[in-house]
Amino acid sequence: MTALLDAAERMGHEELRALQLERLRATLRQAYTHVGHYRAAFDRAGLHPDDCRSLADLARFPFTTKADLRDNYPFGMFAVPEEQVRRIHASSGTTGRPTVVGYTQGDLDTWADVVARSIRAAGGRPGQKVHVAYGYGLFTGGLGAHYGAERLGCTVIPASGGMTARQVQLIQDFRPEIIMVTPSYMLTLLDEFERQGVDPRATSLKVGIFGAEPWTQEMRREIEERFAIDAVDIYGLSEVMGPGVAQECVETKDGLHIWEDHFYPEVVDPFTGEVLPEGAEGELVFTSLTKEAMPVIRYRTRDLTRLLPGTARVFRRMEKVTGRSDDLVILRGVNLFPTQIEEIVLRTPAVSPHFQLRLTREGRLDALTVRAEARAGATPEERAVAAASVAAAVKDGIGVSVGVEILDPETLERSVGKFRRIVDERDRPGS
Repeated sequence: MTALLDAAERMGHEELRALQLERLRATLRQAYTHVGHYRAAFDRAGLHPDDCRSLADLARFPFTTKADLRDNYPFGMFAVPEEQVRRIHASSGTTGRPTVVGYTQGDLDTWADVVARSIRAAGGRPGQKVHVAYGYGLFTGGLGAHYGAERLGCTVIPASGGMTARQVQLIQDFRPEIIMVTPSYMLTLLDEFERQGVDPRATSLKVGIFGAEPWTQEMRREIEERFAIDAVDIYGLSEVMGPGVAQECVETKDGLHIWEDHFYPEVVDPFTGEVLPEGAEGELVFTSLTKEAMPVIRYRTRDLTRLLPGTARVFRRMEKVTGRSDDLVILRGVNLFPTQIEEIVLRTPAVSPHFQLRLTREGRLDALTVRAEARAGATPEERAVAAASVAAAVKDGIGVSVGVEILDPETLERSVGKFRRIVDERDRPGS
């Protein structure tokens, strides 16, 4: 296995830390010199890039937030002239202005390299076929996976999202070994295999690389058992690069190794911003170390995780993200995340993995209803038992009372990308 690793993956700890500091200092200088936002932010904090003399000094510098990117829409965060930008990606902008990111040719090469490294860590090898069912376009998932797979030497099937029945046919006809997709859409594909009467365990797929949304160990077990594949996690976000910031190794499946030669991680208290010690849970923060077009300094991801020592690689691991600070639901004083409900739903007989949380207001109090689909063939009695079981498990495990509705199969909207787990109707008339 060691022979497959690139030079950076074989570095010692001291060599890695020295490289990180060199690249960090260069990134701070680049941001300060070429991005007005960073120059103003550093000046307000009374800091200069030369004040960073150790990796620990990074904690003195100000954070970057999604609001900063939106305030500088569209190209105010770019550190190179526009004519040097070779590609632009952007978020959906469904909650306001989109966040825009740019890439030089050097950035695109780096991105392809880290995704290729990620696919290899997941078990992919040159010559294999990769079915990419992430969306193509301004979303970074499809093109990021595509060019990384080609960089590794794989054959890419650029299926994108949607046309689920056709995707199932392509998987049968083209026989890919690897699929890259959101975990929720993998469940949609699973439904379509079964609808067509095709055994999903009999496909050519060996590895599924899943990202773009939080998913649990229970969902991993569901996918692995029903598809007979290895299901591994990939992490990324467009503001930092796209997919390929961190990757779970197939031989350990014990968290995602962060490619620390390109992305420097911190975990901070989400309320105070204080840097937390390794092993403590908090909000993940990233500083890019090699980005040219749009370096980011201490970007607050809102993802909740913890940093852990490396195992399969020298790089540190981040624990699997199962929640975001902005996905937190506070229901009558109790904090809960959708992934906590997912764990309960997935271990409940007669209930499928497809569920959604509906928030409403009853008088002055918020109410939560878990809406989950029954598995095909579940009897009315089994549905009733399942509803009571989910409600009891939420009450016992999380400490809050919720309503539960067990719906007919294929009632909830199907995902072709990131699944909408929470439907908030509290501000609607009559709620």
